[in-house]
Amino acid sequence: MNKTLFFLCLPMMMLAQKQKIAGTVMNTENEKLSAVNIVLYNSKNEFIKELKTDDSGAFILEGIDEQRVKLVVKNNGYSLFEKNLDLENPEALQIILRKETREIEEVVMTKRKPVVKRKVDRLEFNVENSNISSLNAWEILKKTPNVTANNNVLTVKGSTGILVTINDKKVMLTGDELKNLLENTQGDEVKSIEVITNPPAKYEASGSAVLNIVMKKNKIEGYRGIVSSKYIQTQYAKAVFGLSQYYKKDKLSVMASYYKGMGTYFREGTDYVRYPESETTWVSTMNRKDKNTNQNTLNFNVEYELDSLTNLSLNYSGYFSPKSYGIYDVPTLIYDNRDIVESHYRTLNDHASSSINNSVSFQIDRKFNKKSSLTWINYFTGNNTDKYQNVNTYLNFAGQSPREEHFMTRNDADVKLYSTQLDYQWKGEKLEVESGVKYSFVKTNSKLDFSDNENGLMQFRPAKSSGFNYKEHNFALYSSLSYNIGQWNFKGGLRAEMTDLEGIVSEPYNRNKNNYWNFFPTFYAQYTTENKHEFGLSYGKRISRPFYSWLNPAKSYYNLFSYFQGDPELKATIIHNLNLSYSWKDWHLDLYYHKELYPAMEISYQVPETNNVVYNFTNIEKGQAFGASLYKSLQIKPWWNLVLSENLEHNENYFNGVDGILHQNKVWNWMSDISTSFTLDKNNDWKMEIGHRYFSSGIQGPFRISSNWSAYFVMNRKFFNKKLEVALVVNDIFKSTRQKVVTKYANQDNYFLDYTDTQGFTLSLKYSFGNQSVKNAKTIRKTSEQDRL
Repeated sequence: MNKTLFFLCLPMMMLAQKQKIAGTVMNTENEKLSAVNIVLYNSKNEFIKELKTDDSGAFILEGIDEQRVKLVVKNNGYSLFEKNLDLENPEALQIILRKETREIEEVVMTKRKPVVKRKVDRLEFNVENSNISSLNAWEILKKTPNVTANNNVLTVKGSTGILVTINDKKVMLTGDELKNLLENTQGDEVKSIEVITNPPAKYEASGSAVLNIVMKKNKIEGYRGIVSSKYIQTQYAKAVFGLSQYYKKDKLSVMASYYKGMGTYFREGTDYVRYPESETTWVSTMNRKDKNTNQNTLNFNVEYELDSLTNLSLNYSGYFSPKSYGIYDVPTLIYDNRDIVESHYRTLNDHASSSINNSVSFQIDRKFNKKSSLTWINYFTGNNTDKYQNVNTYLNFAGQSPREEHFMTRNDADVKLYSTQLDYQWKGEKLEVESGVKYSFVKTNSKLDFSDNENGLMQFRPAKSSGFNYKEHNFALYSSLSYNIGQWNFKGGLRAEMTDLEGIVSEPYNRNKNNYWNFFPTFYAQYTTENKHEFGLSYGKRISRPFYSWLNPAKSYYNLFSYFQGDPELKATIIHNLNLSYSWKDWHLDLYYHKELYPAMEISYQVPETNNVVYNFTNIEKGQAFGASLYKSLQIKPWWNLVLSENLEHNENYFNGVDGILHQNKVWNWMSDISTSFTLDKNNDWKMEIGHRYFSSGIQGPFRISSNWSAYFVMNRKFFNKKLEVALVVNDIFKSTRQKVVTKYANQDNYFLDYTDTQGFTLSLKYSFGNQSVKNAKTIRKTSEQDRL
């Protein structure tokens, strides 16, 4: 009976094999397009089936009873593609979509707005060739959905423990150094920004979220180049000059860029500290002016296709700032309880610093067949900073003779990171498996030398000097599984990390050694309705390890009465993220909750016995937040676009105060970014944008941070057949970004006013030369390796 059924079904099985057709969808720039809708109709124009392309733009037609069908391909921003197919004579399909154009009142215009795409494990903000690609990478990050930058601190849905990667490679820079690197990275080299709130198991578990900057690949045959210049005027002038060069021929692709920045940087602030014990108030005015005339950013990337199955790539990036220097003149007035000046002192801080960062990576990609591939990546990063200061203080206290105090410090820090990672991927029609292993080693050496004046001579003080050595080994294993069944996408993974660390302080001697395992599960589910409504759920457990500079316990003095100090026993922060998402067309809504155990942050506290203000990196008890974020792009007219990005959040921090009591700091926080852009000519060469950002009051540990807002204006225009581009950016038009940061509980009563010199304008010029268009594709003969796919 079974044999009879087999022979009866054999013709149908053979026909089904004939009807299995593979295809790919790409655009005119040879970019493979994922999540493209493909719809099949029969000869009566009746619906048969709908499917989507995978991440590599591929799809398979199978299990279709009809002989002749009509294939329709739809994708936002591209013209409709239709093709009639004869399934009795199947052939491989290579579908090329062209950008959509529409004619409005004799104006022909191509849609050129950033595209937001929701994937099962991330949000992709595609900015390539958009109206914001004339900005730098830092400004593009600030315009990315779910990302905010308040006072130069990046946050994702209210969380500040962000890991920034470029092409999935960790950037070993933080704070101002990271900002400088991204400001010197041109926006037209950025393809997309990936906002990964719950990073999958493939990513290291460090950081509450990942911002991955995906750089463009060179697809144009021949040689081309871009020369650029930028003038920035805030309180003082700054400038950036750059040259980017690209070469592609057959199997070889090379990219090299160099940018040189220079200028004067300014920041003004006022500190208020009230000591209830002595009923005095100390007011210091600090206007910080620093010059840096030699900032250098280099990038070099070479890719070589060894054969059709093997690709090699080598990347180098470097940031060099040999000298940043300035003299801070800080007067301090001390008021009594009648608000009368009773004492005063003046601090002159003559300082200089240098910074060098080098990163090298080497990657091998090998395909075994159509379904499986292996990637091996190795990278090294070295970061060295050297800070020097010479501080004179002129004291005039009531009841004391005027006197002068003098001290000098030198702080050297060297960080080296080595990492190797092996990733295996198997990808079927509905199932995808990823597994890998990673080992990394971090070594830091920090040295602080302190000298002060005794009897007219500078003397080295071992008690105030310190050396700090830190080593960390990290070993990780991970595996993840993705399953696509109809309208459902599922993905889950588990990452295990073993951390072995040792920190040694020389003076006073302290040794902290620890070894621990952590497990980090992730889960994602996404459902897409027939009307293209997308619903998502994700959960991830993360860890945020403290920056290496936070672990150094040496006291780094700003002046006689204020210093910074780290903690070698800082705990790593464990983070739980839960996210619900909804997307439809250009609507993107997220509901989220995250909880942090022992978050590490900078806090300040005053010591009344010595009249010191201490800035200390420490762990607070816990933090948690829940909120909703909304992103909407409105195409009001073909030439007029409006973008709304809103985030409402309730944030709570619990911290142990200097009084030994557990305190709670909580706030409702609203972040709003509204911008509108216009295309002013029919050739899409002239664009304008106006925007407004608002941040309501926020918190950080014991700090309460005041609200602030800013308005900006952007205009850019292209000339000479798009070879010359001119852009004007005006930031903080009304100089409204000043902030007040308050600490007030128990006997702590202080605040500071801060303004980071954001008001100003930027004028940039960019000229492209060489080959700027893609040549006609050549027919490439298959190699023997490719025949095995």
